[in-house]
Amino acid sequence: MVQGASLTCLAASVNGGVYGLIIPQWRRHSNLLRKTHAVSGFDSQCPLHHCLQGLHFMGNPNTLKQRNLRVEAGWLFNKGGEQELDASSERSESANEDILIFFFQLDLATRVQYALNVEQYDIAQQLRNKLTEVEGEVIRQQEAKRGSSSKSEAQDKAISIIRLRSDLQNAIENENYAVAAGLRDQISELEAESLAASAKALVYENAQYAFRLGQKVKHKTFGYQAVVCGMDPICCESSSWMETAQVEKLARGSSQPFYQVLVDVHEDPNLLVAYVPEENLVAPEKPDVGRFDHPYTSFLFYGMDAAGDFIPIKQLREKYNRPRHEVPMDPPDDDSGGGADA
Repeated sequence: MVQGASLTCLAASVNGGVYGLIIPQWRRHSNLLRKTHAVSGFDSQCPLHHCLQGLHFMGNPNTLKQRNLRVEAGWLFNKGGEQELDASSERSESANEDILIFFFQLDLATRVQYALNVEQYDIAQQLRNKLTEVEGEVIRQQEAKRGSSSKSEAQDKAISIIRLRSDLQNAIENENYAVAAGLRDQISELEAESLAASAKALVYENAQYAFRLGQKVKHKTFGYQAVVCGMDPICCESSSWMETAQVEKLARGSSQPFYQVLVDVHEDPNLLVAYVPEENLVAPEKPDVGRFDHPYTSFLFYGMDAAGDFIPIKQLREKYNRPRHEVPMDPPDDDSGGGADA
């Protein structure tokens, strides 16, 4: 059964001075949230607690490590069971999950700092231990997804291949041809796996993106306005998602950058977060400083720049290893009344 709770319930006070980041009805099912502790009084003190007043979580998640965390976000006034729009084919629960876990990390870090500020050192250490645990798991998952682990995996396989070749040579010298045949098969299999891992790591290292974090974009097909909040050099979604989104019909297929985008809630309040191929996005021709509303912008970005795009927080840039974007200054007007030479 689907269960829902407002994120404003995420920090629920409990007598005793230490309390968990609790989502009602999830405590039995989520070790990650159940073991997280914070200092009494954070509800009114932590700024991150107030930034997602309009969200709600739905699902029955397991631990983060199992990656079965099923999280959906939506406006509290949305009604369930409504017919999804065509744009919903690109809705991504895994992208939404990544964003909410990112918020969870930010919230933990804020609570650690607050505990230190009020000299609650034991509680700060508990929080820091939990934050380290969460960050370590997230890093491992990001490496597996984005190719960093593929590079080390390829190196490990190369070492294994060298050892197997040594064993193969010994087997041939001892005329143990049955063992040698088995070793040849293992070497062939490892070489193929090593090549695939190296190719994946290379794709991530040399990725080129047409859009940047915080940039406003428009969907070519569905027409909604969105803001980029994440990116992958290739499609990292599941095969079932790719089938629903008909990725195989794209001109560039799955081997192109895909972007996590926040959809303006005024244009599509049911979509919220989408995972969109690069070929389906286009940047506005002129700077757009108009209004853009989404509940996640309050913790992913500092605000808008002069061109109307959003400024990603440092932690978000570090997550995707993206440089800081500087808005170019407009050149001064030359027609200041001097006129042309006579």
